[in-house]
Amino acid sequence: MSLRLRTISREEHLAFVRTLPSASHMQVPSWGDVKAEWRSESIGWFDDRGAVVGAGLVLYRQIPKLKRYLAYLPEGPVIDWFDPNLDRWLQPMLDHLKSQGAFTVKMGPPVIIRRWQAETIKSAIAGKEAKRLRDVEADWYEPRAIDTADRLRRMGWQQGEDGGAGFGDVQPRYVYQVPLANRSLDDVLKGFNQLWRRNIKKAEKAGVEIVQGGYDDLPVFHQLYLETAERDHFIPRPLSYFQRQWKALTSEDPNRMRLYLAYHEGDALAGTTMITVGEHVWYSYGASTVHKREVQPNNAIQWRMLRDAYALGATVYDLRGISDTLDEDDHLFGLIRFKVGTGGQAAEYLGEWDFPLNKLLHKALDMYMNRR
Repeated sequence: MSLRLRTISREEHLAFVRTLPSASHMQVPSWGDVKAEWRSESIGWFDDRGAVVGAGLVLYRQIPKLKRYLAYLPEGPVIDWFDPNLDRWLQPMLDHLKSQGAFTVKMGPPVIIRRWQAETIKSAIAGKEAKRLRDVEADWYEPRAIDTADRLRRMGWQQGEDGGAGFGDVQPRYVYQVPLANRSLDDVLKGFNQLWRRNIKKAEKAGVEIVQGGYDDLPVFHQLYLETAERDHFIPRPLSYFQRQWKALTSEDPNRMRLYLAYHEGDALAGTTMITVGEHVWYSYGASTVHKREVQPNNAIQWRMLRDAYALGATVYDLRGISDTLDEDDHLFGLIRFKVGTGGQAAEYLGEWDFPLNKLLHKALDMYMNRR
């Protein structure tokens, strides 16, 4: 069966996403409004009957002084990635993007290759032999993912050995997820380690209050976020970014984005944002102060978000990116240690792939990104 591709309206795009159990929050039309510095376009694949069978959000970034663009589909497109004839999906997309002035294409197939259970990771850390998650035998594999990767390479798509060719992966290749399907909340809580359960009880006993905030509470969150950025040495986003994100996402769906704040005796101690698409919920941004850290607001706020995700019918609570380091001396190790405490499982995606439509411009961008 042949497939046709064309630009589709936001309404067509959203209608297709709503037929699915889930799609990435970066593959819904409103995400294009969040990324205001990019031009966005919704594309759709149609079968012989004229039905939409796939969709993607494309973000275009222009090269200075040239009308040529990097075309990026974060965590997308939403197509049948296990189709043995993958070319019938991707070749029309490449032809279309080239006609739009793209000189290179970057995409992130939403395909999980393998998963590691929390117990497996904890054993590997205790054993101190494996320094990276990739060196640990996984508990689950998706054999079709390897076939997909082989097909992409044969078609000319490029990926580096470490998870991204050219200018590397933009979205995390390794994530941490708590499965919720066919589990009770008691089952989920029992899956937490002893420290997490103790900290949740400690926060409750201390009187930590978790409230669901709104647009007007974003400045409170942002102050916590600025403190976190200074403490963890990263460049913070401005308040206007979160305000734009809130307006864009909640106008598409009132439950698309939520804000949570942890208070103790009137003091704001922690804040998080949560994004929902279908049955998949993501913990998106987190922020906290060192003030009163002993009342454990971070564990309390995660437990509230997870319970709310469960109430929304989520089958996955996604804590987003982790490094794959298992080295306790690595500064990124604390991230995986905190998330492993939820029970859950680590997952490795197929990573991001590049297709140079103009090899000279692609190489120039590659060199520029490597020098940054």
